[in-house]
Formats: sequence, structure tokens, C-alpha cells
Amino acid sequence: MWNGEVISMQWLARIVASSAPAATILVRVIVGSVFLSEGLQKFLFPAQLGVGRFEKIGIPWPHVMAPFVGIVEISCGVLILLGLFTRLAALPLIIDMLVAISTTKFPLLIEHGFWNMAHEARIDFAMFLGSIFLFIVGSGSWSLDAHVAQWFRTHSRTRLRFRSAPSP
Repeated sequence: MWNGEVISMQWLARIVASSAPAATILVRVIVGSVFLSEGLQKFLFPAQLGVGRFEKIGIPWPHVMAPFVGIVEISCGVLILLGLFTRLAALPLIIDMLVAISTTKFPLLIEHGFWNMAHEARIDFAMFLGSIFLFIVGSGSWSLDAHVAQWFRTHSRTRLRFRSAPSP
């Protein structure tokens, strides 16, 4: 095994490792299901929530960006629900929420004041903070990441034993 492969395996093992409690599944279920639902709705209701919405708020290339964001929300939402590569899946969703807040909620703040913006932004802020939480702590013990991490722990010990054996 070449050194680059060892480094990439160690990096992946760190990505899936999590000491978060099993209750983290509750955050994963809400964050994953909301993003999955919102991504699907971009395709089901394109005029209101997909391309039409992106055109209305001034997102460049709305015919490209709306489906792209929809696919990101669907795929990352499913990964978070499964607890598979949760930290990696949370990153694009954090960016997604930063763009959503900056393009839709800051204009509300300027035009209608704090309380109107706070009311309209509650789900956006919850999804933003939930995604940050999952990025920091990982997916928890009830996840596919936990199984992948266990596989890495088992197989890394086997590799270390073979490496420490004397060469003929």
C-alpha cells in the first residue's frame, strides 16, 4: 500500500468518526428531511420554488442553479438521513443556507425590519445551525458513518500488524 492511500484512508476515517450521542439522529432526521423535501419541491414546483424563485431573487443562471441546488439538497439530505459522510454532506448545505439567508432574509431585514425577518428566517437559521452542528459533531452512533468508522478501526489494526512484521 502506497503512502498516499494510507493518508487518504486516515483522512476518511477522521471524517466518519464521531463521538456524538445516539440522540444526534434527531438532528439528522429534521435537517435531512427538510433539505430532502426542499430539494424535491424545487423540481415539483419550479415556478414557485425552483427556477422561478431563483429568477425572482436574482440568482445568476437560474435555469442551471435551481436544479443544481435541488440536486445538492436532495443528495445531501439523503446522506444526512442515512448518517453517511455526514460531515461532508453538511458543508454544501451550510453554503446553501448562507446564500439563502443573504439573498432572501437580509433584504427582508432592510425593507421590513428585524421582527419580520426573524419570523421568515426561523427555518433557515435552524437548518443553518443544524448543519453546522452536524459538521462539528458528526453523525452519532446510530449511523452508517459509525459502521464505516468501525470498519476502519478493525482494518487499520490488521494493516499495522502486517507492517510491523519483519521482512524476509
